[in-house]
Amino acid sequence: MLSCQFEMLLKLPACRAFLRSWRYYPRLMLSVDSLGVNEYGSKYDELTRDFISRVDHIMQNHSGMGVKEFRLQNYPCSTIDPSTVDRWVQVAITPGIKEFELSLFELSDIKYRFPCSLLSGERGSSIQSLMLAECSLGSLAQVGFMSSLTNLDLHSVDVTGEELFCFLSNSYALEKISLSNCGNIICLKIPCQLQKLNFLGVLDCQMLEMIDSNAPNLSTFSCSGRHQIHISLGHASQVRKIRFHCDYLSNALYYAITKLPLIAPNLQILYLATSDETINMPTAFGKFLQLKHLEIILHAPNFQDFDFCSLISFLDASPALETFILRIGMPTIRHDSIVEDLVADSSHPRCLSECCHDNLKNVMITGFCSAKSMIELAVHIMVKTKSLECLTLDTTRGHDRRFTNIDRCWPLNAEALVEAGKARIAIQRYIEGRVQAAVNLKVIEPCSKCSYVHMD
Repeated sequence: MLSCQFEMLLKLPACRAFLRSWRYYPRLMLSVDSLGVNEYGSKYDELTRDFISRVDHIMQNHSGMGVKEFRLQNYPCSTIDPSTVDRWVQVAITPGIKEFELSLFELSDIKYRFPCSLLSGERGSSIQSLMLAECSLGSLAQVGFMSSLTNLDLHSVDVTGEELFCFLSNSYALEKISLSNCGNIICLKIPCQLQKLNFLGVLDCQMLEMIDSNAPNLSTFSCSGRHQIHISLGHASQVRKIRFHCDYLSNALYYAITKLPLIAPNLQILYLATSDETINMPTAFGKFLQLKHLEIILHAPNFQDFDFCSLISFLDASPALETFILRIGMPTIRHDSIVEDLVADSSHPRCLSECCHDNLKNVMITGFCSAKSMIELAVHIMVKTKSLECLTLDTTRGHDRRFTNIDRCWPLNAEALVEAGKARIAIQRYIEGRVQAAVNLKVIEPCSKCSYVHMD
């Protein structure tokens, strides 16, 4: 309620009542929207001048006492002098501040250099959440112990792995670290002193070659990149959940099945996403003995010739698996459609594996197509899974993830709609007759809200 009142006051002309309302206000959330600077259309110079004027007015007249939360987002203002931002930051970071966020948009040709000296002493010791975006860092050696910091989020920040390691070593209370697009980090080391760290996210750090975590209680690890990264999670006995998004990395599934059982032996939830897999899955070098939930996302178009049966290696390596979800990002016409194979023999499917999946209960495949290997994968699951309760074959891009707020589905192009029709025929011919009575088979077909809308 107070935040709403504050934002309403910011939209009024400056007056004494206005000044008094925020002079000691503890939550300063400053953006173009919250300040009401949104009436200029494409006149960015006028918008920027108005934004600077309003923020200057607030920061110059604030008492400098009692700020608990400060968030500054300058988008779409892109011509703010770094010295101006310095003035605002100097006022904002005061003893007692708990949350600080600085998200800068194309400030200048040279990234804004955040004054790390402000994080030393009493001012830095009270900060619990620190988020910095699109800036570089001054000497991190000037930062003292960040004894209250629990959440660190750096996006497009110029910092080296060595500098970050020193900073982390003085932040014992950290529970969550998120790094994205930090292009100067080659080796990321997480010190063992971070006893409370439970989440580590490292996304698209282009130069990163190694992640070496010794945090003993890390439970969730998220990673994405464009090239293979050497990952070490220490003993990793607490790691329960991994998200591995490698949309531009070839053979990410191969890496996952050969390395992750050794990197995180007690994994329970695994999400894998890739768009380029040229090697079919080998037999796993180890077992995911505790894995219960597995979701694999394959982004087309680089899977037109992929052998979906090779994914059975993941099922064989996961004896405790209960839920398996396979998503095909954009269904396309397959050259190996079983519907068009005149010699396909549905009565004697090939033996893909001798393993049974005794705990598997729920299976969902979205983007289900008529490829022979996909039909064989579905048949294998039905034959080898006596515990199966629900099998969902979705010929769309994922009805469970449709845009419910606007009542729309993920759109399908003309080719994908044709393939969905073939998939439905294949399900009728080769799958429906094999479904056990105890299994709930759900077949989802495109609706009128799935097709692309072409604008003239």
